[in-house]
Amino acid sequence: MRLRDVTVRAASGVWRKRVGSDCVPSYSYRAMDASGQAVSGVMTAENYQVALRLLDEQALYPVKVSEGIEQGSLSLGRGRRVKARHLTTFYSQLADLLSAGVPMLRSLDVIAGQASAGSLPNIVKELREDVAGGMSLGDGMAKHPRVFSPLHASMVRAGEQGGFLEDVLRRIAIFSEKQDELRNKVLGAMIYPCILVSVGSLVVVLLMFVVVPKIRQFLRPETFNPVTVAVFGACDLLKAHYGTILVVGAAITVAVVALVKTERGRRGFERFKLRAPLLGGIITMVSICRFCRILGTLLHNGVPILQSLKIAKDSAGNSILADVIEEAGDSVRKGAALSAPLGECGLFPPVIVDMIAVAEESNNLETVLVQVADTNEARTSRQIDLAVRVIEPILLVMMAGMVLFIAVGLLLPILTMGTAV
Repeated sequence: MRLRDVTVRAASGVWRKRVGSDCVPSYSYRAMDASGQAVSGVMTAENYQVALRLLDEQALYPVKVSEGIEQGSLSLGRGRRVKARHLTTFYSQLADLLSAGVPMLRSLDVIAGQASAGSLPNIVKELREDVAGGMSLGDGMAKHPRVFSPLHASMVRAGEQGGFLEDVLRRIAIFSEKQDELRNKVLGAMIYPCILVSVGSLVVVLLMFVVVPKIRQFLRPETFNPVTVAVFGACDLLKAHYGTILVVGAAITVAVVALVKTERGRRGFERFKLRAPLLGGIITMVSICRFCRILGTLLHNGVPILQSLKIAKDSAGNSILADVIEEAGDSVRKGAALSAPLGECGLFPPVIVDMIAVAEESNNLETVLVQVADTNEARTSRQIDLAVRVIEPILLVMMAGMVLFIAVGLLLPILTMGTAV
């Protein structure tokens, strides 16, 4: 029986893959493809000459080939990201090819030859090499976390182990497409508010640095009112200390980013996102819908509920929700219902908790979870539209208020001087 390939390190420090009872060496390579783009990665080959031949078969011109895995030779997702629509196409094509009876290696060869989007062809080629060396597709995907999310890699592993890989790939494609549509919708809706804020900020800066100083020299101090004094004070502060303000702002930004990168800061920020006014409910519901869809998909494909919960908890995209789901898994392991701990956390809406409880009793949990995801994703989409429509007039009023404040501060002294004349 053939052993599963695992990477081991020999006493000499060279990394090799153990296949059965033999050790096949790994070679790090740097090469150029037909378009002149630099390519790097790791392959397994019997010897140096075989490694060169494999590169030649892939139409790659070797620049450097060395035995062992050099630091940084593994892509590990450090290359360019792949767009979501290209990944969706990859999952769909692979599922169709496997369903048609095409072997895995041949399927990856076909996709690598057809793909023309950025770094995806090279990544598919690396997947093909890993699978040819005995590695599972899920483990090969896990080597590229910036391209394939850990959730997708875990689902593929479950599909490989359960014998329903094609179905999992199709559902990942559908899930990725829905997520991409939601992401594009949010980004598209935020274009106008961002333009509004940028233009409004530019107008305020021009008024404070150009218009206000020129008009100020024609005004008499006895005509100043509190609004005028505030406008001139803000103008003097910005002109005298704009460098300090920029440095302090940059320092605060760096400090906040550094804090968020810590475990405590990250959890605090994720807790704030779930409880934030106006957007907190939307963010929470998006995470819940993602969890319900993934869990329902895994249960539908026959994955045991404990393993499904372990995989699906990472799909929430929030460590707070992931902890709640993990606690729910512990309760299920002890024989309790899934709905009880989900309802106690206060993040899952009571309606969804009740539906999950009824579904557990009627033994159709996987169907209800997918229905919950479909229904609430449509509702969340409408809430996003409403939130954007509310944000736009709020930003417009804020920008108009700032401009009006400056205008009043300048016009009142002018009117006072005109009245006196």
